[in-house]
Amino acid sequence: MSKIRVVHYINQFFAGVGGEEKAHIAPELRTELPPISVQLQGKLGEEFEVVATVVCGDSYFNENLEKVQVELIDMIKGYDPQLFIAGPAFNAGRYGVAAGTITKAVQDKLHIPAVTAMYVENPGTDMFRKEVYILETSDSAAGMRKALPKLAKFAAKLAKGEEILSPKEEGYHERGVRVNFFSEKRGSERAVEMLVKKIKGEEFETEYPMPNFDRVEPNPAVKDLTKAKIALVTSGGIVPKGNPDHIESSSASKYGEYSLEGFNDLTAETHETAHGGYDPVYANEDSDRVLPVDVMRDFVKEGKIGSLHEKFYTTVGNGTAVASAVGFAKEYAQKLVADGVDAVILTST
Repeated sequence: MSKIRVVHYINQFFAGVGGEEKAHIAPELRTELPPISVQLQGKLGEEFEVVATVVCGDSYFNENLEKVQVELIDMIKGYDPQLFIAGPAFNAGRYGVAAGTITKAVQDKLHIPAVTAMYVENPGTDMFRKEVYILETSDSAAGMRKALPKLAKFAAKLAKGEEILSPKEEGYHERGVRVNFFSEKRGSERAVEMLVKKIKGEEFETEYPMPNFDRVEPNPAVKDLTKAKIALVTSGGIVPKGNPDHIESSSASKYGEYSLEGFNDLTAETHETAHGGYDPVYANEDSDRVLPVDVMRDFVKEGKIGSLHEKFYTTVGNGTAVASAVGFAKEYAQKLVADGVDAVILTST
């Protein structure tokens, strides 16, 4: 009996090419399987054969979204696969976006079973959970030992056309798909039972879980802007020319802290945007369009605000994980407080 042919997708790190310094490598094929693909082969078992691994740098993928899908689909199609597996990507944001994107592309264009795996807070999860199966993983590669067997087991079921059960039973992220079923008890009876359990403080499981939205209470208004020290913070990716800290264009893993001393406005010679999610032309021509230093300097001269903080904080919001953004904010918020900042203007794109 012929084996089920599998193609595996991984990024530059798991291919053993390198880390961030190699994130710009173009797609390449590996018929001599990297160690992670060999491990996947072992978990899939004798009915499957990983015939090739496709590798692409995270930055290359996210900066060439349309082009790279064409390149990768051509590579994958050449091996006539019957199953496609990407990752696991854990909480690596750009890797997760890439894994979700190519999994959906393979599913849509090659019409074969396709699956990936990543952490719940990976931006790729929210972007693609409704369209492809995404297995749950921990937030780092330390969870590989648990993630790979689970991914292989689910992928095997998918390839064989077996019934896929609920997210809780199979371990994939909820997709928002509702399935009708017949219950022995009518809805009103089940609802009352849940209500009684809730009143008694007992455990119960709702049949319709609601999304959990983070809510932030607004601070009191600034009493006197004419005496206030105002800071600028942006997710629009404005950085000094050359992007000295190499903030990623998508799924940023860092933020930048830069001085505004000596700058009355931001010019094409001094600043640019690192953001990959919008047309950078106008921001690169005049970065004040995203980070309004020129207007803030005018406000200081006119006495509308007390002073402009001489540092600004910046990152890229494009595909960046919520957990990462929260972590950035906690760090620089403490710095802003320590520097006596009274209020912050947050700008986006």
